[in-house]
Amino acid sequence: MVTVEFASSLRRHVDCAPQSVAAASLRAVLEAALQAAPALAPYVFDDQRCVRKHVAVFINQSLVQDRQHLDQLLQDGDQLLVIQALTGG
Repeated sequence: MVTVEFASSLRRHVDCAPQSVAAASLRAVLEAALQAAPALAPYVFDDQRCVRKHVAVFINQSLVQDRQHLDQLLQDGDQLLVIQALTGG
């Protein structure tokens, strides 16, 4: 199983407890985790179903660079963290 957690910056919009979902592609894991809180999906994905520009996804503390394809395979025991990336000056 893969553990998926949405940071508090996203959970303030829609509450979603950490999820344990079957290991699969990154896209499949995200989609499965968002089934628990479908209203959170628009905060994570844009209208092309790519990860939004101001959202960062980490697999085992490594930033995912490709926001479009999301085809990286996750393994049992992996941890996925989805945060709202903050910008400003």
